[in-house]
Amino acid sequence: MSDLFNPTAEHQALRRLVREFAEREVDPQATRHDREERFNLPLFRRLGDLGLLGITVAAEDGGAAMDATAAVIVCEELGSADPGFTLAYLAHAILFANNLAHNADPEQRRRILPAVCRGEKVGGMCLSEPAVGTDVLGMQTTARREGDQYLLHGTKMWITNGALDDDDLGDVFLVYARMRGAGRRELSQFLVEKGSPGFTLGQKLHDKLGMRASTTAELVFEDCRVPADNLIGAEGQAMLHMMRNLEIERLTLAGISLGIARRCIEVMMRYTTERHAFGQPLHAFGQIQRYIADSYAEFMAGRCYTYQIARGLDLTARGNRVDSDGVKLYTATMAKDVADRAIQVLGGYGYVGEYQVERLWRDAKLMEIGGGTIEAHQKNMSADLVAGDGTIP
Repeated sequence: MSDLFNPTAEHQALRRLVREFAEREVDPQATRHDREERFNLPLFRRLGDLGLLGITVAAEDGGAAMDATAAVIVCEELGSADPGFTLAYLAHAILFANNLAHNADPEQRRRILPAVCRGEKVGGMCLSEPAVGTDVLGMQTTARREGDQYLLHGTKMWITNGALDDDDLGDVFLVYARMRGAGRRELSQFLVEKGSPGFTLGQKLHDKLGMRASTTAELVFEDCRVPADNLIGAEGQAMLHMMRNLEIERLTLAGISLGIARRCIEVMMRYTTERHAFGQPLHAFGQIQRYIADSYAEFMAGRCYTYQIARGLDLTARGNRVDSDGVKLYTATMAKDVADRAIQVLGGYGYVGEYQVERLWRDAKLMEIGGGTIEAHQKNMSADLVAGDGTIP
């Protein structure tokens, strides 16, 4: 099993590094930042010191030049301590940095990625809109060329890292838009930096159920002026960028779910050993044994599925939608169910914040919605499976 989850000595060292960091620095601050709905920017920048913010970015652009398995390891380990903080990491390292690293030209990469990998700039990706979620091709944000600039007009919603606090925008974003008159599938992608004329923070969103340690924002583009050199790739060709990056996004989101589930199982094991009832430790009772055993078996099934798919994922290609959707579909509900069992096992102690499982339960729910709803995954997977030859390898 260790070969699947840590296929090389480098992966093993990475897991050890991130686990120690998560236990020492991430876990102690998690409850406070969840309660305050506040993003821990200084701690985030520590990830740059550790070389994690460009985990899949080439070394010449300031990154660690590692693979999909490494990205999942980081998300699992950070996610076991603070899923909200980890979501901010994922939006930066995967939705922004990985996307830019594989789709931008050399000059764009040299200009932006080193500072992003160091944590000097916080990045995000803008796809969803107030009236457009799963139907992403229905987006209404437009772009038009005007001399040596593009003008972007529209509003983006649910943007992780869209704001650093109530008043301050994130630093740099990849924004999807449609050129005026372009076809439904002809999307374009633009690099938009804080300070661009016409680019403003609509609002930082409050009162989220979970993932409260990451910021979520509405971003407004009112004829936002973007240099023509900030077009990523060619006009109308960003659909490929999006589909390719969605695969690693969903794998790493599954990594967060694995971290949530693993932490909840560990809490259950410790609590049921320490707590006694009717003269016996709680784990001596069959009902509790079922909660623990089912949770572990489901966790390990999801973990094996996720790392198996990560092992074969080519970050430069697409074509893995069935299983990148599949791992997120399975692990999202699995983590929520495991967290729910942990609350049940701990009873009143699970319902309050002391043992963390109520926070993990709240965080877990987003995985059935964000980065693709479970219904969208079911639709995608069914369409791709029935389009094949009717067999499973």
